[in-house]
Amino acid sequence: MTLGDAMAWLDRHVNLEATAGKVHGLSLDRMQSLAAVLGDPQRDFPAVHITGTNGKGSTAHLISRLFAAQGLHAGTYTSPHVSSINERIQLAGAPVDDDALAGLLEDVRRVVEAAGIEPSWFEIMTGAALRCFADAAVDVAVVEVGKLGRYDATNVVDGDVAVVTNVGEDHTDGGPGWRAAVAWEKAGIVKPGAVLVLGETDPALREVFCEVGPSRTFLRGEHFACARNDLAVGGRLLDITAGGRYEDMLLELHGRHQGDNAALALATCEAFFDAPLPAEVVSEAFAGAGLPGRLEVVGRAPLTVVDGAHNPDGAFAARIALEEDFAGAARTLMVIGMMRERDPARMFSEIGADRCDLLVTTTAPSPRGIPAGELARIADEAGIRCEAVEDPAAAVRHARAQAADGDLVFVSGSLYVAGAARSAETIESATTWSF
Repeated sequence: MTLGDAMAWLDRHVNLEATAGKVHGLSLDRMQSLAAVLGDPQRDFPAVHITGTNGKGSTAHLISRLFAAQGLHAGTYTSPHVSSINERIQLAGAPVDDDALAGLLEDVRRVVEAAGIEPSWFEIMTGAALRCFADAAVDVAVVEVGKLGRYDATNVVDGDVAVVTNVGEDHTDGGPGWRAAVAWEKAGIVKPGAVLVLGETDPALREVFCEVGPSRTFLRGEHFACARNDLAVGGRLLDITAGGRYEDMLLELHGRHQGDNAALALATCEAFFDAPLPAEVVSEAFAGAGLPGRLEVVGRAPLTVVDGAHNPDGAFAARIALEEDFAGAARTLMVIGMMRERDPARMFSEIGADRCDLLVTTTAPSPRGIPAGELARIADEAGIRCEAVEDPAAAVRHARAQAADGDLVFVSGSLYVAGAARSAETIESATTWSF
């Protein structure tokens, strides 16, 4: 089976990412059945399981780099991908190649058809990732939750360390008690006896996580913190306190919020090893830690930055990063597309679109994408100078064409938009882009 054949089979299954996960009767039964017919591969390796509203992907990436620098062979499962589905399943920091992914999907197809199971798209990918990690005999797997936690397909994994980045407003109706409800869903990945590393600092929510019965709990602000977080050339200069103290660590990621993710990742690895890490291990892991679609500089003259901020908290963090890490641009032009479940007016406000010199709205390449024209209408009502360009790659080219060398072009609103903005079509037509 070629990857094209495997993807055609995969895409015949319901994709809850494409429908915002709005389903009834949530249960792990089907995923547990799939894992069983695959031989319960999740039992073959220790795991770090990560949930949270924002920062999951960056934290998983940094944890995996720390494990690698410490000499462990790590598998990493994240979602969604930015440019290629292969990104979701990584071994030793490298996405599995096309043949390997096709083989994994073929293995899942055979057992699914033999057992008469009807899994979802994400359940199939999760099963493929777990089988991959077991076959590769990884020392540890870093597994990111898809949505929420308790009934996420990844929750067949019993994480030795459970990580919660934060509790924010995403995949919720925002009704009364929503924060506690979201926290309860995320707490579902914390299995009795696991070590909990909690990045959420709201005291009212801590008990929701701690009452599950972790063996130990490490709290941001009490057991670990980013004590210094300064702007540096190419990223941030950090002092982190956890079990050990790590000073003058250059993290090659943009955005103040990445310092908090780095502290969380470091505390997680300390919890896994039950010991501080050597400073040289941390330095090696944080150097060259750039991540696609996370305040990624993809072009210069004009400076072009791509970020997958897709909810109000992420949009606000992106705005702070623009003001601090990318200050000094003569003008700022934005290209923004987003999903149907978002509040466009609020997203425009949080990301600072009302302050930019030109907003180019675009349509995120997803069934849930809000049409560019609809976004432009909402922006116009908010008094934002705006133009609509349907295709994200064309929207980026249009914004760059309007920009001078000293301007900033910022692309955001969704990882789907970030991925499209980084497409080969865009890159080939913008010869000054560099990676």
